[in-house]
Amino acid sequence: MAATELYTKYARVWIPDPEEVWKSAELLKDYKEGDKVIQLRLEEGKDLEYCLDPKTKELPPLRNPDILVGENDLTALSYLHEPAVLHNLKVRFIDSKLIYTYCGIVLVAINPYEQLPIYGEDIINAYSGQNMGDMDPHIFAVAEEAYKQMARDERNQSIIVSGESGAGKTVSAKYAMRYFATVSGSASEANVEEKVLASNPIMESIGNAKTTRNDNSSRFGKYIEIGFDKRYRIIGANMRTYLLEKSRVVFQAEEERNYHIFYQLCASAALPEFKTLRLGNANYFHYTKQGGSPVIDGIDDAKEMEHTRQACTLLGINDSYQMGIFRILAGLLHLGNVGFTSRDADSCTIPPKHEPLTIFCDLMGVEYQEMSHWLCHRKLATASETYIKPISKLQAINARDALAKHIYAKLFNWIVDHVNKALHSTVKQHSFIGVLDIYGFETFEINSFEQFCINYANEKLQQQFNMHVFKLEQEEYMKEQIPWTLIDFYDNQPCINLIEAKLGILDLLDEECKMPKGSDDSWAQKLYNTHLNKCALFEKPRMSNKAFIIQHFADKVEYQCEGFLEKNKDTVYEEQIKVLKSSKKFKMLSELFQDEEKALSPTSATPSGRTLLSRTAVKPAKARPGQASKEHKKTVGHQFRNSLHLLMETLNATTPHYVRCIKPNDFKFPFTFDEKRAVQQLRACGVLETIRISAAGFPSRWTYQEFFSRYRVLMKQKDVLSDRKQTCKNLLEKLILDKDKYQFGKTKIFFRAGQVAYLEKIRADKLRVACIRIQKTIRGWLMRKKYLRMRKAAITIQRYVRGYQARCYAKFLRRTRAAIILQKFQRMYVVRKRYRLMRATTIVLQSLLRGYIARNKYQRMLREHKAIIIQKHMRGWLARVHYRRSLKAIVYLQCCCRRMMAKRELKKLKIEARSVERYKKLNIGMENKIMQLQRKVDEQHKDYKSLLEKLTSLETTYNTETEKLRSDVERFRMSEEEAKNATNRVHVLQEEIAKLRKELHQTQSEKKTIEEWADKYKQETEQLLSELKEQNSLLKKEKEELNCRIQDQAKEMTETMEKKLVEETKQLELDLNDERLRYQNLLNEFSRLEERYDDLRDEVNLMVSIPKPGHKRTDSTHSSNESEYTFSSEITETEDLPLRMEQEPSEKKAPLDMSLFLKLQKRVTELEQEKQSLQDELDRKEEQALRTKTREEEERPPMRGAELEYESLKRQELESENKKLKNELNELQKALLEKSSPEVTAPGAPAYRVLLDQLTSVSEELEVRKEEVLILRSQLVSQKEAIQPKEDKNTMTDSTILLEDVQKMKDKGEIAQAYIGLKETNRLLESQLQSQKKSHDNELEALRGEIQSLKEENNRQQQLLAQNLQLPPEARIEASLQHEITRLTNENLDLMEQLEKQDKTVRKLKKQLKVFAKKIGELEVGQMENISPGQIIDEPIRPVNIPRKEKDFQGMLEYKKDDEPKLVKNLILDLKPRGVAVNLIPGLPAYILFMCVRHADYLNDDQKVRSLLTSTINGIKKVLKKRGDDVETVSFWLSNTCRFLHCLKQYSGEEGFMKHNTPRQNEHCLTNFDLAEYRQVLSDLAIQIYQQLVRVLENILQPMIVSGMLEHETIQGVSGVKPPGLRKRTSSIADEGTYTLDSIIRQLNTFHSVMCQHGMDPELIKQVVKQTFYITGAVTLNNLLLRKDMCSWSKGMQIRYNVSQLEEWLRDKNLMNSGAKETLEPLIQAAQLLQVKKKTDEDAEAICSMCNALTTAQIVKVLNLYTPVNEFEERVSISFIRTIQMRLRDRKDSPQLLMDAKHIFPVTFPFNPSSLALETIQIPTSLGLAFISRV
Repeated sequence: MAATELYTKYARVWIPDPEEVWKSAELLKDYKEGDKVIQLRLEEGKDLEYCLDPKTKELPPLRNPDILVGENDLTALSYLHEPAVLHNLKVRFIDSKLIYTYCGIVLVAINPYEQLPIYGEDIINAYSGQNMGDMDPHIFAVAEEAYKQMARDERNQSIIVSGESGAGKTVSAKYAMRYFATVSGSASEANVEEKVLASNPIMESIGNAKTTRNDNSSRFGKYIEIGFDKRYRIIGANMRTYLLEKSRVVFQAEEERNYHIFYQLCASAALPEFKTLRLGNANYFHYTKQGGSPVIDGIDDAKEMEHTRQACTLLGINDSYQMGIFRILAGLLHLGNVGFTSRDADSCTIPPKHEPLTIFCDLMGVEYQEMSHWLCHRKLATASETYIKPISKLQAINARDALAKHIYAKLFNWIVDHVNKALHSTVKQHSFIGVLDIYGFETFEINSFEQFCINYANEKLQQQFNMHVFKLEQEEYMKEQIPWTLIDFYDNQPCINLIEAKLGILDLLDEECKMPKGSDDSWAQKLYNTHLNKCALFEKPRMSNKAFIIQHFADKVEYQCEGFLEKNKDTVYEEQIKVLKSSKKFKMLSELFQDEEKALSPTSATPSGRTLLSRTAVKPAKARPGQASKEHKKTVGHQFRNSLHLLMETLNATTPHYVRCIKPNDFKFPFTFDEKRAVQQLRACGVLETIRISAAGFPSRWTYQEFFSRYRVLMKQKDVLSDRKQTCKNLLEKLILDKDKYQFGKTKIFFRAGQVAYLEKIRADKLRVACIRIQKTIRGWLMRKKYLRMRKAAITIQRYVRGYQARCYAKFLRRTRAAIILQKFQRMYVVRKRYRLMRATTIVLQSLLRGYIARNKYQRMLREHKAIIIQKHMRGWLARVHYRRSLKAIVYLQCCCRRMMAKRELKKLKIEARSVERYKKLNIGMENKIMQLQRKVDEQHKDYKSLLEKLTSLETTYNTETEKLRSDVERFRMSEEEAKNATNRVHVLQEEIAKLRKELHQTQSEKKTIEEWADKYKQETEQLLSELKEQNSLLKKEKEELNCRIQDQAKEMTETMEKKLVEETKQLELDLNDERLRYQNLLNEFSRLEERYDDLRDEVNLMVSIPKPGHKRTDSTHSSNESEYTFSSEITETEDLPLRMEQEPSEKKAPLDMSLFLKLQKRVTELEQEKQSLQDELDRKEEQALRTKTREEEERPPMRGAELEYESLKRQELESENKKLKNELNELQKALLEKSSPEVTAPGAPAYRVLLDQLTSVSEELEVRKEEVLILRSQLVSQKEAIQPKEDKNTMTDSTILLEDVQKMKDKGEIAQAYIGLKETNRLLESQLQSQKKSHDNELEALRGEIQSLKEENNRQQQLLAQNLQLPPEARIEASLQHEITRLTNENLDLMEQLEKQDKTVRKLKKQLKVFAKKIGELEVGQMENISPGQIIDEPIRPVNIPRKEKDFQGMLEYKKDDEPKLVKNLILDLKPRGVAVNLIPGLPAYILFMCVRHADYLNDDQKVRSLLTSTINGIKKVLKKRGDDVETVSFWLSNTCRFLHCLKQYSGEEGFMKHNTPRQNEHCLTNFDLAEYRQVLSDLAIQIYQQLVRVLENILQPMIVSGMLEHETIQGVSGVKPPGLRKRTSSIADEGTYTLDSIIRQLNTFHSVMCQHGMDPELIKQVVKQTFYITGAVTLNNLLLRKDMCSWSKGMQIRYNVSQLEEWLRDKNLMNSGAKETLEPLIQAAQLLQVKKKTDEDAEAICSMCNALTTAQIVKVLNLYTPVNEFEERVSISFIRTIQMRLRDRKDSPQLLMDAKHIFPVTFPFNPSSLALETIQIPTSLGLAFISRV
């Protein structure tokens, strides 16, 4: 396709303009070949005829489509030419506030003259590891590319930063070095990266100055090589400097300054250490006041001096050397003030005792006379003699200035040398990255030797740049295997030859310098004769014979020959140097000049304008005789050429990266773009040459997939094949007929310039036709809908109008009928009213009369009823008194008789018991008696049940009677109240009647007078009434207004209080989270230092190859952990040493970090003091509790204590007697076995068998009886304790007597005890019945008291009600509320008191229960120990009736102390998480460890507890250090550490943790040790593991997030593809596979399943998921904010869909309440911001209210980056962005642009008790823990 076909109507072009350089215009008609004029219309609406050049007939350049404007890479533009580049840079810089743009391999950086928040550590982290084309252009992207290529290609790199003064070269180089220092870190502890950055302030202070173009202009070039080791960490650096501008030391132009260091010295002159320098204001010194601008706005020179000194200290320049530097600099200032007086035309003198010279000589340590002499004289040497010649004043001033420049250059040399020494590394350098900060092309009104050297260097750099660009283009074509032709590009080799070749400019200049009478004029003539008319690049000005013109690659430059020879020679008088060398007081001064005669190759004699410095560390090994003098005669041009060749060799040996800095305007205005100045610099820096080279070949490149996605709309369905490459070929062959306009590569399609624009035009036309068709259809549908809506509306209006008319007629008929009905009812109402009045009067009279009669009758009946009740109660009382007296006498007689009979029976029984025969008879009839007793027991049980039934029936009847009584009482009370009210009403009515009669008489008498006065005052009263009404209405209004105000104020106060409360709570929560975060960050830092310490220790152990014999030390980690985790240790080092030596016999103890050790020791002492204070407070509380307890026990009746003592003594006596009987039985058995004859005692003997059978039967019977008696005793005791407080003294004494009788009769057999027990049971039942009767009586009394209290309460309520009725409504409500509040408060206080009492009793009972359980356990153990093993084996086993329990495990694990390392190894170090998670219960290692701790606690072995816990913690740390990158390992040990922590809490014995336990679990609590401090240690360990888990998850997810959330098209076909630039597919990183959203969700499923399998707490899982989602959202948003190609409407839709998928995952896992969704809110709002309308003020208001989770900087950044993907979207206008900024200016949020992706939320571990019983846990054999046993 021909390019002329694109020049159609409405096509936009660029035309030259003298003001704006290029202007945009639009074609008014199609261009045809042969037209000489083009009809155009400018953007402001003006029509123009543009005449084409008749020779070239070149058409104006076409303008790119709007969709391509603002691209990151200029090579992505369809039309590559100067106006397109300029416009793209301007749009990005002005509209989008983007200062960086790619131009192929070049990064163009425009100085914003404003501080931008785009260089923080968060931005560095965002660019680290990223592909260069994936992120927005940035200096960090170039630095990352260089760093990656160095690591990947094993090749050194260079970053070449160039530009004009003030363009930002130094800042760009500084940020590149900062990036390397941050990303790589240093390989040693010397912090080399800090030293590299610290060199910047030093070099800026001595090498930078203020110029008219730049406040911090670098007046020298430098090349810094940053060295890296094999692991690509910084190990050192080396600096080379070029062309220092020495002339600035002695002369500054207007509005310029000298070097910064002089002004810093003057600003710090008041410091005590600077008093000896005798400095003052900068305006006092000649060398600092010439520019007339000693101060820079916003810069404090005194503070800058502090930074310079700090940097010197960091780089190893000590204070003495620093003071030496400052002495030399101060001396230079004083030297500049030295004045000369002329004697005659050829001589001059210095006044005697001239103060500036005196100070200079004092500071330099030289003789005043010598210095003053040689400043005014010079020495001339001939072949035979030496002459001393005076010099003129002008020559003396020039000599003084030359000396000052020379000293400053030497000092500069010396400082650079020392900086290089400080940055030098002893480690071998593996590779380096060089950063070249060098001046750009310069052209001024007067150009001299300095500009010549600068432009010569730029010619060399431009040649290298062109060759590199050409080489890259060639490599790209060869890689894609497309035919290519040699691209014609500008070769500046002729210009370089003109300068440096034989008989070139530099050669002729050196030759002229050797001539005795050489001059600038003669040199100019030689130039004219040699090159004029022979070289096309060399010209002579028309009006001058002392100048020449060179055609450089950027522009023509005219150089003035004046001063070239002098600057090339750089003459300094040798006598002055010798005077300075002779200084003995100032050794540093002699150091500066010690190499003066050796003359370092590129650094010795230097031009008066600028000096050249090379590698200061490189020196020649030996100097031949006579070599020094020859080297000394080398000219500056020769030296500069050598150093430039060295630089080019270095650059050619590296891979270069280019940064071109552009100065947007000459006035330092922020974000102001001057097109003229920008074009000059673009031409000078080679950006346009890059564009030209790219445009000469195939500048536009698309991958086949991108081309297919973009231009799929141009294909038909049949054209789409499975082979994408063939599909694209077929389409292009149809669309572009000229095959030379494109080429098919292996992976890309290459297009000539303009072809992509043609394809875009075809695509836009097709989309436009499709849009028109869609619009046509939609508009027709809308009009049809509108018509149908209008028709429907018309029908509806007609219907409603007709209905309205009908309703009006019906209304008229209804009104007529209603009027008749109203008349009827009005008449009826009048008659009925008169009738009702008469009837009501009659009824009132009747009711009064009847009421009076009824009340009299009621009073009479009431009096009779009360008399009858009094009689009834009196007679009943007399009868009961008589009955009770007779009953009491009968009972007393019965008791006496029964007591007498019982005594007789007792005597008989005692007599019978003494006789043996009686005992035998009793034994014979034993079974019958037992049966009888059993029957008696059954009968008594039946009686007991019947009595219980009677009791229940009595209770029911009693309840019914009480309810009836209550109802009667209520009814009587109501009737009584009604009667009272009626009587009160009668009295009131009677009084009113009397009053009315009196008033009637008075009114009758006064009626006449009132009637007379009534007419008189009628008018006055009416008037007064009206006034009062008005006042009343006003008062009412005021009252209402006041009420409204009060209500509003109350609302406002409540709202403000609520707001304050909410804000305070939020602030407290934030403070708590901040404190947690700070604490956890400190833990993280501590763990990092600990790991670092371990690494250093390992390195030291590796270095020490031969250990000392017999000298073994423990692991420092172990010792540090001991110091951190142990508390109140009682183990000495000698006791613990064997164990440690067994654990780690081969390791040596590294030296401790003393600072860390002291800090930890201090912290331990503080914790111990705090623990001691808490322990004292606890002791005080316990003493108070004991005092209160003893007080209560003293107040309690003493009878209960005596009974308890009696019971305990009785129990002890029984137990002792039982033991005695057992011992006697055992002794008898032994005696039988030992003393009998062999025949009798033989096992087969009959006597032996009989006796043994009898003994065993008796012992078994005794055991059975004993258990029965114990059961009965326990029942008796429990019943007695329940009833005892309510018994009287008689029953108590009876029970004690009976118990004494039982004790006495114990020796006579168990039957008597059983019988007595049954009798006791019967008596207890009787006493229980009596106590229940008493309780019923008490309840009745309580009910009566309650009725009385209710009556009193009712009366009080009535009084309160009466008082409240008298109050106004507001006060009434307030009073009722106050009353209710007091009532509720009293009730709450009562309830709290009851609750406290119950808590105290519960605690007391728990303690008693523990004591009793412990005593019973000890007794059982003692009984078991008394039985020998032989007895247990020999006794015959017989079945018994009472079931016995199996062995009960206590949930403890026992192990030997020596097996502890084996336990840690098998359970922690060698354990595989996957096997445990799949086959065993979750948290099994934690349970096993806790059960081991329980056993050590049970044994009260503090050493074992401490050793086990410390070994466990160290083992977990060791596992995590070894396998810390494995998700399963970290998750497994986080889960087990938390479970171990929960177990320590759950079984700690603290009430707050015990309330969730079962009673059995509470029995397993720790008894001897309080492990609260170890809980804190485990909590800290869990925090560290959690942070490690987060880091592991982050490392796994990090590569997936950007690809899955941003780049991958989850919804296919929504996102459009724009033409890519050169940087879109860079070769920095090989293709690692594409991640999708499904990959992220699969990974999240893996994480979740792993955590669930390991039994992690649900709350902890929620926190991990929340952190993971925060990382996902933060990384996605950060990349979105740094990628212009991602900020589009379609990408917002993709992001919202992806977020919805993540939310769906949260719902599936029931994690919606975890707070994870809220962490994605900034990303959601950013996606919404990409999709909402962005035009009107209403849209701005909606955006401000919607994006509350985004900061102002983020909102503005997204709006600036918003880029349409197709032509139907619109860009965001600058005015809209400013509107947003104005609306958000009051919002107080962080100025930070990026979210902190490394932020970790503070983690909490909510207590989660386990329901698993410890005694049920089985230890699988797979764990290899056979050496531990269950207890």
